[in-house]
Amino acid sequence: MLKLVLAALVAAGIGTSGAGADAVEDFYKGKTVTIVTSTGVGGPFDLTARALAKHMVRYIPGRPAMIVRNMPGGGHVLATNFMYQQAEKDGTVIATVNNSVPLHQVLSGQGVRFDARRFYWLGSTGTSNLMTVAWHTSGFRTMDDVMQRELIIGATGTGSGTFIYPNAMNVVLGTKFKIVMGYKSTAELDLAMERGEVAARAGASLAGILQERPTWIDGNRVVVLNQIGDVREPAFAQVPLMHELAKTTEQRQILALLSLPPALGRPFFTTPEVPAERAIALRRAFEATMKDEGFLKEARQLNLEMNPFGGERAAAIVNDTISVPPDQVAKAKAILEPK
Repeated sequence: MLKLVLAALVAAGIGTSGAGADAVEDFYKGKTVTIVTSTGVGGPFDLTARALAKHMVRYIPGRPAMIVRNMPGGGHVLATNFMYQQAEKDGTVIATVNNSVPLHQVLSGQGVRFDARRFYWLGSTGTSNLMTVAWHTSGFRTMDDVMQRELIIGATGTGSGTFIYPNAMNVVLGTKFKIVMGYKSTAELDLAMERGEVAARAGASLAGILQERPTWIDGNRVVVLNQIGDVREPAFAQVPLMHELAKTTEQRQILALLSLPPALGRPFFTTPEVPAERAIALRRAFEATMKDEGFLKEARQLNLEMNPFGGERAAAIVNDTISVPPDQVAKAKAILEPK
């Protein structure tokens, strides 16, 4: 319904101009807009939200204050459920959650009390592929090596990309990842790899590596075996995407489905049922911030890669993810169960 209203407003040429703009400005004046992030303090999602809060205020009519509220837990489901069920639906709450949330809705549904298609997507600060990396002393250099001999790889839990991707490659492609479970966090897992407890990890975003572990790349301390995403990262153009390793159409379809989350990047959205003129104003403010020199300078200082895109594309990715044919969903579900 909101999409139809928005389309009608745009077609009528009113959007946030004239009386509509005055109403939006009057509403936001003196208000505080909260950005909810599904992660703890630190890391690309939290840092992006805090940078956005500093600069996006200049582009929202009425110039409200903006704050960040961290709401980690439940594999990012806690914050997403909050946005769907409890957050004010008046345009004063926006959020950024992990890009795996729409796929989780389709493949698992555990704890889900939301429909990601009903959120109003503002856009994304850009994509960052997930990397499967091996420690430089492991002796593994390519995925061919993992097809031939066992590689010990750590994981935090069955719902995490640290487990999902190596398990998928084992089941679909026949790789020889030996998955060691039980690490409490990816930070703990990273340290375990550096100490030699495990030889590899999966599901590490390139943005996260550059921000939190820059010496891994600059110092050649890891070997990137593959990447999970829609297109190859330009800096790793020689490293294959996971779904490119498929030998059959069915394999490619399953692995491509599991690779959809990185294409959404670091997305931002607001709640369902926000008045249309405020939703439009928030999307325009987000898009303007993505071109703001002050914001982009701060992002560079924080080692946050920016290749943003708008809300329509973000919404399309979400809808495509949730609209995957049931037979493909069933096959993907089957390989996600721990063996």
